Amino acid sequence: MRRTLRAATVVLVTTAVAAGAALPSGAAPDPAVAEATATGWVPAPTVPWERPAGVICDFAVRAEPVVDEVMKLVLDEFPDGTPQREIYTGDLVMRVTNLETGAYTDADASGDALIEYHEDGSSTWYVRGPVLMGGRDTGGNLPRGYWRVDGLFTADIAANGEKTVTMVHGTQHDVCTDID
Repeated sequence: MRRTLRAATVVLVTTAVAAGAALPSGAAPDPAVAEATATGWVPAPTVPWERPAGVICDFAVRAEPVVDEVMKLVLDEFPDGTPQREIYTGDLVMRVTNLETGAYTDADASGDALIEYHEDGSSTWYVRGPVLMGGRDTGGNLPRGYWRVDGLFTADIAANGEKTVTMVHGTQHDVCTDID
């Protein structure tokens, strides 16, 4: 497992370097934000969200960051200036709360991802987890739930939000079951 995770990190870093990107020390945004932004890395704050019962979990749920040190680096842009390829990395812990009972859990989502955006509005994610992904009953192979996906995988996300996750190695756990 450790060798596989290192290989994924090497792929992410090699991709960034091949694109001419300067990486913060350790290829992670641990230095001060000022130093990181000088190399092209910028903060990528996670927005809290709420969903009614039945959309993600069987109950109304809220997710909000309690630790958010995520940074991103744009590798390529479309002609209109929107990102075509980005890397995300950094510590992220989300507090996931059952709004009906108040039960909560803190879920680690401190993975790394290289995201390629396509002109049709879809995207492909190359991930070394853990990350958190919402699944819905509207298609794809990620069922309804708030999934902590850990390991190496790709996620093809259609323009309509349908997710198809292809695991190379790792686990999937529905965080909704922790606070039911």
